[in-house]
Amino acid sequence: MQKLFDKTGVMAIGSRLRMISQRINNDALKIFKLYGVDIKPKWYPVVYTLLDGQSKTVTSIANEIGHSHVSVVKIIKEMSKAKMLVETKDTSDRRKINISLSPHGKEVVKGLEYQHQDVTLAMQKMVDGMEHNLWLALGEFESLLDEQSTYPRVVEEQRKREAKHIEVVAFDGQYKDAFKSLNSWWIEEYFEMESKDAKILNNPQESIIDQGGIILIALYDNQPVGTCALLKLTNSVYDYELSKMGIDRDFHGKGIGKILANSIINQAKSMGAKSLFIETNAILEPAIALYKSVGFKEIENYTSSYGRSNYFLEFILTEAEDDRI
Repeated sequence: MQKLFDKTGVMAIGSRLRMISQRINNDALKIFKLYGVDIKPKWYPVVYTLLDGQSKTVTSIANEIGHSHVSVVKIIKEMSKAKMLVETKDTSDRRKINISLSPHGKEVVKGLEYQHQDVTLAMQKMVDGMEHNLWLALGEFESLLDEQSTYPRVVEEQRKREAKHIEVVAFDGQYKDAFKSLNSWWIEEYFEMESKDAKILNNPQESIIDQGGIILIALYDNQPVGTCALLKLTNSVYDYELSKMGIDRDFHGKGIGKILANSIINQAKSMGAKSLFIETNAILEPAIALYKSVGFKEIENYTSSYGRSNYFLEFILTEAEDDRI
C-alpha cells in the first residue's frame, strides 16, 4: 500500500487517514479488552464526556464531541440498550432528556482510568519519536479545513485548469446560430419563448449590437459554449441590461458563467456604464447565485417586459473597482 501512496502523493490523504484510523481502531478493540472496558470504540467520545459525573443533553454532548445530533442519538440508543445510561427528563424543561452513566455503566468503564494513563504515555512516546509532531500537524490540518473544506479547494483548482481552455470573444455572424441555441434551451426548458426572446435570438445584430449593446461568446477549445449580452437601455435609470446569459448544459460547472459575467462587466465599464440591470426568475437559483457572486444585488418593485420575470438585480459600477478576470 505504501507503494500506492508513493505514486498518488497527497491526493490520497483521505484514504491514508482512513487506513491509519482503521489500524488504530483495530488496536482499540484489543486495548479496551485489555483493561476490561466492555464498550464499542464508537461509544468512547460519549462515554468520555460523561465521566465527569454530570448529566448532559444530546445537544450538549454532540456539541462537545463534534458529532452530528443524529449520530449521537444512535450511540445513546445503543448504550441505553446495553444498560449503560440513565435518561431523565430535565426539571426546568420537560422536553429535554438528560443523559448520564448508569451504575452499571460506571462499573463497565472503571478500567478507563488506567487505560487513559497508559495509552497517553504510549502515544506520547510515538509522537516524541517523530520528526514532526503529528498531533499538532492534525490540529493545523483541521484548522485549514475549517477555513475551507476540501471540495471548494478542488473546485477552485478545476476552474483554474478549465479556464486555460476558455476564451471570450466578441460576437460576429459565425456565432449567430450558437447564440440562439445556447439561449433557446434554457428558455424552453423552464419557461415559454416570448416574442421579445424570438426577436432578439433571431436578430442579435439588429436587436442588440446595432442598438448600442454588445454580445460576448465563450469558446471552449474554440467551440462556442456560452453567451452573454448587454442591451442598451433607454428611458431607464440603468445604462445596460445584462441579458441572454446561456451556457451549454454539457459545460456547466467549469466556471464559464462567471468568466463571462466578469468579462461583460469589464466591457460595460470600458463603455462608460455606471449601472447594470438584470431581470430573471426566482427558480433560476444557480444563475442568481452567480449574479450575486460578481456584485449584483437584489432590488424590488420593477415592471418587466417579460412575462416570466419576477426577480430583479442591479449593479452600480464604480471606477474604484479593479478589472475582473
